[in-house]
Amino acid sequence: MFLLFPLASSILYVIAALFLKQAAAKGIDIWRTAFVCNAATSILFLILWPLGGEPIQGHLLWQPLVVALFFVLAQLLSFLAFKIGDVSVAIPVMGSKVILVALFTTILGVGSVPASLWIAAVLSAVGIAFLNQKGQSRHEHVLRTVWLALAAAASYAIFDVLVMSWAPQWGVGRFLPLVMIMSALLSITFLPFSKKQQSDENRRSHRPLYFGAFFIALQALILVSALGIYGEATAINVIYSTRGLWSILAVWFFGHWFANTERTQGGTVFRARLIGAACLS
Repeated sequence: MFLLFPLASSILYVIAALFLKQAAAKGIDIWRTAFVCNAATSILFLILWPLGGEPIQGHLLWQPLVVALFFVLAQLLSFLAFKIGDVSVAIPVMGSKVILVALFTTILGVGSVPASLWIAAVLSAVGIAFLNQKGQSRHEHVLRTVWLALAAAASYAIFDVLVMSWAPQWGVGRFLPLVMIMSALLSITFLPFSKKQQSDENRRSHRPLYFGAFFIALQALILVSALGIYGEATAINVIYSTRGLWSILAVWFFGHWFANTERTQGGTVFRARLIGAACLS
């Protein structure tokens, strides 16, 4: 029953990505996108505050700050991947986070590498090769999207590992809200880099941004709450990685609702991407 939570999060993430891709097409830059998304996430994560935790200790505040830095970096990289590339490529590649979490837990001494990890790594390489079908997009754009998505997955993986390492001594009701508040505060520094828009255009282009920010925040809250309550990190992340499959199906069947043109790549490309996403899920 608890696996319904990561399943819901995976679907909500795809919806958020489609809205954010639409916002990018309307001229919203990644700086404003990151600020709005992180602000929305910090507000929603205050719901966890009543869960309580240990008293906040000033000399340990560097821990949520470091985690916030990796979260903000991951957000920027993923939003940039959505902006310059295809959602149906970026999200499946980000499914490699499951493997990277296992790898980083070993490097940091939190866990060990199971034999199945090497099989998963091979499948991921095969999956990325299928996703590298260029279709009507320039091949360098596809490659750039893959690398950005991999970098985002690595940043999210480090975020997950650090949360697993440091959150217990704080308590879920303290550590994660503090991380998200710090992420929002860090994102304020992005606003000077954001370009200004005319008022009428501004209102129209911000609508998909606000919807995307809400769904990004909601899926994160559901996913983290499931991890905090049930603790089945491996099972939850495996189900969450199915967002790669949902992204391809969503773009194919509903992408036009978001003015998404990725379907014009053709059935052959999307079949290859579906196989690639399955390998990465």
